[in-house]
Amino acid sequence: MFSKSSKVPGTPVPPQDVAPSRASAPGAGVPSIISADLEIVGDLNSRGDVQIDGSVEGNIRSRSLTVGEGARVKGVLMAEDVRIYGAVLGEVKANSVMLAKTAEVEGDVVHQSISMEAGAALAGKLSQLDKAIDAGGRPAAVAAAERSGAPASAEKAGQRSDGSGPGSTPHPPKPPAA
Repeated sequence: MFSKSSKVPGTPVPPQDVAPSRASAPGAGVPSIISADLEIVGDLNSRGDVQIDGSVEGNIRSRSLTVGEGARVKGVLMAEDVRIYGAVLGEVKANSVMLAKTAEVEGDVVHQSISMEAGAALAGKLSQLDKAIDAGGRPAAVAAAERSGAPASAEKAGQRSDGSGPGSTPHPPKPPAA
């Protein structure tokens, strides 16, 4: 039943075929969790999933956001997918918004699709989202431009809205009106 191993003590074990961890890919795997006993004052930015069970006073941007039943959030929420079970004071911007029966939202909700369970409380207005939100909470067009390396706007390229900036030809001052 027990046999002597041919392994010499201290000999390293050869690596085996192991599937790559889902947590290594941004936006995949286990969510970042703000536990019930944690209070955060400041903004949160994540490319992945975030679950709030505690208290946050600040804006939150993520791919997916869940506000737990006992959670309290004061700030702007922006994500592809937002699920609210707790209390939110501030604007919610997401492609998909789900308000559970325990949700209490005081603020406007901007969405592409929304679902509300009976009992959910909403004090604010609902409006349709013009452009989809990407995983970083930014408009999808901006995120796509950033991924391709192209600037999303003239200001991102170093050009100001008046046309000035690096590489631009300075405009002579206009003569005063007579």
